[in-house]
Amino acid sequence: MPKPYHDPRKAALSYAILAPNPHNLQPWLVELVGQDKVRIHRDTDRELPETDPCHRQLYIGLGAFVETMVLAAGALGFDAQVKLLPDGDDGPIAEAVFVPGGASDPLSAQILNRHSNKEPYTEQRLSEEEVSVLENYATLISDEDLVARIRGLTKRAFEIEMRTPPALKESVDLMRIGKAEINANPDGIELRDPMLEMLRLTGLLDNETLMNVDHPGTQSHMRGYFAMLDSTQQYAVITTATNTRSDQLDAGRRLMRFYLKTTEMGLGVHPVSQALQEYPEMADEYALAHELLAPSGYTVQMLLRLGHGPEPIATPRWPLETRILNEA
Repeated sequence: MPKPYHDPRKAALSYAILAPNPHNLQPWLVELVGQDKVRIHRDTDRELPETDPCHRQLYIGLGAFVETMVLAAGALGFDAQVKLLPDGDDGPIAEAVFVPGGASDPLSAQILNRHSNKEPYTEQRLSEEEVSVLENYATLISDEDLVARIRGLTKRAFEIEMRTPPALKESVDLMRIGKAEINANPDGIELRDPMLEMLRLTGLLDNETLMNVDHPGTQSHMRGYFAMLDSTQQYAVITTATNTRSDQLDAGRRLMRFYLKTTEMGLGVHPVSQALQEYPEMADEYALAHELLAPSGYTVQMLLRLGHGPEPIATPRWPLETRILNEA
C-alpha cells in the first residue's frame, strides 16, 4: 500500500503509479509546480521503439496514470482539474491543479485491488446484467464466431511478435525472472515461474536462449500462452474516431475506469495488444483487427480479454520518489 504523504499531490500520485502501462515500463515523470499543481511528462528513456514506434501505447498508459491520479485525488477530498497538453512529444502531456473539495468516485476504492489477470479464464461467461453494466465503459464482444476469429487473430499476432527478432528482443531485454531480478528492476515483464528462476540462477537460461523461438523452453511458453488465449470467452474493445494524442490519453482514462469496474465486479481483464502494434510485420493482422473491431476509419486503441479467472498478482513498481523530477 502506498505510504502516507502530507502533500495531497504526492498522496494521489502514489496511487497513480499503480496504473496499467505497456510492458510495465512506467513511462511517467512528474513535476511538482508551486503548492497545488502537477505537471506530467512522458519519460523518453522508457520507450518501445520496435513494437510501439508511434508511442501510442505509451500514451494510453499515461492516460491511465492521469485517471488514477484524478480518482485518488477525489478520494482524498481534492478535485484534480486536468488540462491535457499532448500536442507535442517534447513537452508535458498534462497538468492538473489540486483544488480542495473533490468528490470521491466509488471506483477509487478498487485502485489497490486492480491487476491484469494473465491466467486462463474459466468457461463461465458474463451474465447479461454484467454485460449491460460494462457496455457503459467499452464495447463488449460475445458473439461466438467473432470471438473465435479474435482468438485466432491474437494467436497469430503473438507468434508474429515472437518470430520478429527486433520485437522479441525488446521483450526479452525487459524480462525480469525471479525475485532477485524483479526487486532489482521493478519494471518490465516479470516472470515468477520457479523453474525459470532456477534455470536463470544456474546460468542455463540466458537472453540468447530466450531469443531462440525453437528452443523447447520457448516452445513450452508459447503453448502455455496459446492455451491462455484459447480460454477467452469474451473480449472488450476501446476505439476512437481519430487517433490524436488526446484520443490516446482519453482511451487510457477509459481503460482505467473499465479496469476498476471489472475489478469491482470480480472479473479478470488482460490486454492482448500485439495485433494493434504498428510495425511492418504486423500490418496484415493490424488491418484485420480494425476490420473486425472498429467502424471504418476508427482506431482500435485497446483489445482486452475478459472473463472469470483466478486471483491475479500485483506487478512491481518503482517508488514514487524515483518518478518525481523535482521537489516543490
